[in-house]
Amino acid sequence: MATKIPFTYQYDFEYATLEEITPMIRRVTARNPSGFTFRGTGTYIIGRGDSVAVIDPGPMIDEHIEALKIALAGETVTHILITHTHFDHSPAAEPLKHHWGAKTYGYGPHGAGKSAEGVEVEEGGDMDFVPDVTVGHGDIITGNGWTVECVYTPGHTSNHLCFALQEEKALFTGDHVMGWSTSVISPPDGDMTQYMQSLALLLERDDEVYWPTHGTCIRDVKTYVQRFIDHRLEREAQILACVNEGYERISDMVPVMYTETDKSLYPAAARSVMAAMVRLVDTGQVKCSEASVSLDAHYTPAG
Repeated sequence: MATKIPFTYQYDFEYATLEEITPMIRRVTARNPSGFTFRGTGTYIIGRGDSVAVIDPGPMIDEHIEALKIALAGETVTHILITHTHFDHSPAAEPLKHHWGAKTYGYGPHGAGKSAEGVEVEEGGDMDFVPDVTVGHGDIITGNGWTVECVYTPGHTSNHLCFALQEEKALFTGDHVMGWSTSVISPPDGDMTQYMQSLALLLERDDEVYWPTHGTCIRDVKTYVQRFIDHRLEREAQILACVNEGYERISDMVPVMYTETDKSLYPAAARSVMAAMVRLVDTGQVKCSEASVSLDAHYTPAG
């Protein structure tokens, strides 16, 4: 694929340590590195003193939870904001909200964006999380000295929110846009059509810097987002080429498209192709043999 995304792999930090990263933003990184979380979950803290908000308290790891308690001892946490309900983002909210006496804010439980459409989502997230306060696109959350706008960005999950700190024109992007990797879009909760729409939404905004939950900040944000869009469009073009050449099943397309990928990763690649296929079917570019896109369906040119 031609588009090169300028990923940044440098991430200077220490686990379980409070970092000052801007005048209004602090961060504590959880010790949960993996192929999906990079170096770990970065829990962001905005505000100080009697009005503090915590964004993505992270996984249920004792060291991380204790680090947050110690880091904010003597301050008043008033808000816990959740970008989405994967296990590396929301579970620590439960013990911490009781410790701090703070309310949680989020779009809804896992799968909330799909359940509204009557789509059942398989268990694959923090099914126990239910926000104390439900927020949606355009809602404003305020504290003493800070203002956060909620930006609904479904795609990675159906309940994904970004949070914009207006005073610094900074957007906390969760897993929607990351500096070290593209996001995993896994149907049915993940939705490529919604994801592409959510990326386009960011191009309309005036944010100056992104702070993803995994990895370091992203600058020159519009150029970066456009690269993400171009990358996905090129992947769609590959799929269309396969369909037009007579490959009808995703399992047959993967070896053609992922020639430099280890075969052990083909199942993950197949789900990525399926996610892209959803949008191609939604936009009428490909016909599906079944009522909904699946790994086992057959695909043919729309023309």
